[in-house]
Amino acid sequence: MARAGPEVKAVRAGQCLRHEIFGIGIAVTSNEDRTTIDFYDHGRRTFVTGMLVAELVAEAPPKPPRSKAAAPKAAGRTR
Repeated sequence: MARAGPEVKAVRAGQCLRHEIFGIGIAVTSNEDRTTIDFYDHGRRTFVTGMLVAELVAEAPPKPPRSKAAAPKAAGRTR
């Protein structure tokens, strides 16, 4: 089975990557054995560096806004 996308070697911490399944994330740590990426929608994931298939993104997009349901409610509201 062929891999879709370029194979990634060790990357710098802070680099932005796009993974086919997990989406956009920021590299936290990376060496020749393991790479840990903090994905916006899926949290931290650790990959075997030599098997990681992801696209390096030139610039990190802004982190998606939180939903309104997660916003804290105003204190002291009166009716």
